[in-house]
Amino acid sequence: MTTTNDTSAAFLIHISALASYIFPFGGVLAPLIIWQVKKNESTYLDKQGKEAVNFNLSFALYSFIFGLGIFSTFFFNFPNFVGLFGSISIIAIIGVVRFIFIVMAAIKANNNEYFKYPLTIEFIK
Repeated sequence: MTTTNDTSAAFLIHISALASYIFPFGGVLAPLIIWQVKKNESTYLDKQGKEAVNFNLSFALYSFIFGLGIFSTFFFNFPNFVGLFGSISIIAIIGVVRFIFIVMAAIKANNNEYFKYPLTIEFIK
């Protein structure tokens, strides 16, 4: 049985990922810290925390990979404007999609529902 405190904590776990828009790696560290503190309180919080941390780690990895495209364009002098523009566009799209998924997950968690993030690699099982 999930309590109001559990749903509030799950909401906080998901919404704390927005810290990445303020602090570097805040989107991974904030949910990770809150999940580590709250995971023993209920299985609901444990599952929500794992889902949030895995999602944010996955999207950090995706951003890093596409960031390599920008890095290679500037530092290895590849005259590839399409690659530069494409990498920047994809990173921007990733940021918008990530924001939408975080808000959706936070709303679902606040309504005592599970949200399965798409495109997530299971780093933590």
